[in-house]
Amino acid sequence: QVQLVESGGGLVQAGGSLRLSCAASGRTFNNYALGWFRQAPGKEREFVAAITWSMSSTYYADSVKGRFAISRDNTKNTVYLQMNSLKPEDTAVYYCAAGKGVPLRRKNSYEYWGQGTQVTVSS
Repeated sequence: QVQLVESGGGLVQAGGSLRLSCAASGRTFNNYALGWFRQAPGKEREFVAAITWSMSSTYYADSVKGRFAISRDNTKNTVYLQMNSLKPEDTAVYYCAAGKGVPLRRKNSYEYWGQGTQVTVSS
């Protein structure tokens, strides 16, 4: 059974930092891109960042560019999201996903999803 398990969420003040992790198990993710999405209350799930299997390409939403950094460790089947200079508008449930589709900014390019981790940024 494939599982993606996120961790690292929590409550942080504006301007602070958090590092999210997502560990995959149940299969190897060779050639799978890994991405992060988020969903705030009353809003649709939106793309945050993605990284290709080879790590040769990364993609970011304009709203997080320059503040967030995505990385992955293929030996551990784990993807990370370093979030700096957090803002209250970054408050959301953050989901990791794995997939082979394109483009990586689209939700339906991903086959597997985690259960989400809450990030709350206070002003």
